[in-house]
Amino acid sequence: MTLHPTGDLRLSVLDTSPIVAGSDARTALRNTIDLARLTDRLGYHRYWVPEHHGMRGVASSATAVVVDRVAGATERIRVGSGGVLLPNHSPLVVAEQFGTLEAFHPGRIDLGLGRALGGNPRVIERVRPERDRTSTGFAAQLGELLGYFRPADDQPVRAIPAAGNVPPVWILGSGESSARLAAAAGLPYAFAHHLRPGHATDALRAYREGFVPSESTAGPTVLLSVSVIVAETDERAEWLAGSTRLKVLSRRRGHRILLPHPEDAARHPYTDDDRALIAETSKGVLSGSPETVADLLREVVADTGADELMVTSPIHDHDDRRCSYELLSGW
Repeated sequence: MTLHPTGDLRLSVLDTSPIVAGSDARTALRNTIDLARLTDRLGYHRYWVPEHHGMRGVASSATAVVVDRVAGATERIRVGSGGVLLPNHSPLVVAEQFGTLEAFHPGRIDLGLGRALGGNPRVIERVRPERDRTSTGFAAQLGELLGYFRPADDQPVRAIPAAGNVPPVWILGSGESSARLAAAAGLPYAFAHHLRPGHATDALRAYREGFVPSESTAGPTVLLSVSVIVAETDERAEWLAGSTRLKVLSRRRGHRILLPHPEDAARHPYTDDDRALIAETSKGVLSGSPETVADLLREVVADTGADELMVTSPIHDHDDRRCSYELLSGW
């Protein structure tokens, strides 16, 4: 079963190391390694982990550490950050970390960069104070970082492991400003469709129209992260999706919860207003049997022209999450 018009669509993985109801961070991180090994065997192209801070439901905080552990536990799959939030870090340190990762795992590391906070302001202030995060703009931070990977002969400050160990750099985003930045820098662009599906068309148009070829990237290259839940039947997939629907509903109601078990989601006393809000916020989650999801993903690819889909699957039970990726890999 082919999703891409050319038959060449790549499938990849975005894994937040979710801490679900009844679990903990240690289990979540161990599940990440297990899922990485599985998807490596199944032929997925990349495995990216994000950077979040102070979020009870996310164990992926020390991004470079998780990238190294995943790369060491797998054999073929590319591993990277989805992404490092550059304002939270010194560009020099990011270059040193990912230059080191590329040296340890040559040809398998990706450096995805974003500019979101990755947590609430009080937490991020402890990660890096606002005066340091905002002393220079993101474009200047990006330029400094890229300079460490390909330093000029007379450059006085160098990130020693980065020189000659250059991972592909991606810009992550969910709107037109990040798309224009990626285009101007001549870098590949990863759009967060799972967060803002309705903004994809305009952002990707801005990226393609403004793209300036660079030494690393000859033409526009688009990766789309999508939220996908696959099960043997549509009914089973919708039952599994109840977990993320209740979590999103609770967040919109001002009450943050860990991803609940689907049985708990099914028993929740939803009001008519709840159901209406779920219908409004559920458009970014594609769920169903393999055949149903194939049709939905074809529509996404046709609408966006994506070169690659990066799948995140907000499923409570790890075995069900493994099954979802297994069913998806059969296309």
